[in-house]
Amino acid sequence: MLFFIEIVYVYTYTIAMKQPQTVQLLQQITQIQHMEPGKLCVLRQGPNGPYYNLQWREQGKAISRYVPSDQVELVAQHTANYQTFQSLVGQYAQLIIERTRAERAAGFKKKTSAPKSSWLKSRKSSS
Repeated sequence: MLFFIEIVYVYTYTIAMKQPQTVQLLQQITQIQHMEPGKLCVLRQGPNGPYYNLQWREQGKAISRYVPSDQVELVAQHTANYQTFQSLVGQYAQLIIERTRAERAAGFKKKTSAPKSSWLKSRKSSS
């Protein structure tokens, strides 16, 4: 009986209580309209300020693109959005993993042994 109560608690806590959290995460993810992977880096200092490029990896290759000074703030926001997106997706995945494991644990039943075969007991020795 205690095992059953524990399963109900785990199911209630991990599934029912976390549903609003998954919905909230999905809503936050859908609010991100612009994103850019990579890191904004200073190439060098020029007479009018720093020169920037955006660096990222794509299909195993390192790629970098020059970012004009008038777009630096926008690109910085887009890369921050990408980091936020990655974090939210990771949190969402963790919640789904926990829910999956809880559902599996709630559905887990003690395995019963296969019936013992009488064939081995009734078998006569040929010697």
